[in-house]
Amino acid sequence: MERIKIFTRSFNLRLYRNSRELFDRLGVPIVRLTDQTADGYFYTMLKDTQCDVAINIDEDAFLADPEAMFRLADYVIENGYANAGCPDGGGYCPRSGNPLVTNPFFNILNLKLIRTKFDKKEVKEFDYAAHKDEMIRRFPKERLETEYDFERCDYEPYYRFFLWTAYNFKTLYLPSARHEDGTSTILLDLEGKTLCMHSWFARFYTTPDWAVKFFEPKRGMQKARIDALIDQTYSIRGMERPKFGVFDRLLFFGDKIIRWVIKVPQRISRWPYKIRKKIGLRKQRKQTG
Repeated sequence: MERIKIFTRSFNLRLYRNSRELFDRLGVPIVRLTDQTADGYFYTMLKDTQCDVAINIDEDAFLADPEAMFRLADYVIENGYANAGCPDGGGYCPRSGNPLVTNPFFNILNLKLIRTKFDKKEVKEFDYAAHKDEMIRRFPKERLETEYDFERCDYEPYYRFFLWTAYNFKTLYLPSARHEDGTSTILLDLEGKTLCMHSWFARFYTTPDWAVKFFEPKRGMQKARIDALIDQTYSIRGMERPKFGVFDRLLFFGDKIIRWVIKVPQRISRWPYKIRKKIGLRKQRKQTG
């Protein structure tokens, strides 16, 4: 019997509590990972020797069908997959990334299998260009329904990890659909059943509308849309959404302060990477233009 845990990289305790309630009583250990970098939390999972299979669920991804999730986990193990998830491009994520990478809003990671080859140094130094053509040939082309870019190899910090994993092991690329709200992603299993629904833009969930309009006017007001998605998922599950009292709100506020105190230095440390990425994208546009 493989040991399964559910992990969530979390920044917003209120959102996390709404998400966690949907998998809180499934008999599986739950781990909230705070103050982790966008790729570092995968290494945290790999260090957990009490876990063979990690189910990674974002705090803005809402579980619609636990039974389908566990069936998928069994399928991943039985068929020798290292990872199952939604392609970061070509499907119905609101982005056009590299389809070989699975977006980490939901993954089933066969840690026991990944550990047989895992070497952090090799992940960091993985030469995608040398293996790209072979990897593209192996990719299931039926998952390419929307825009994508196989050239992207550093679009996000976690890209190297997923590219290395996709080269060294089998990845199960899941189908997806666009939600009626025009933004959210509906992740499906191989039978076409809804596994979870991912809202995107969780960083704006507790940001005042005026601030969102000022800093990122194209994003609009996200809280109402995300709340509607939460309500829909609870309705599908036949569950009542949790109600939060004064103590909960104080707890959320305190947690938010702590998270920001830690996150700001992390964000600043990422500036050199983001600058290099922008320069690289500009060079790529000039070469292709």
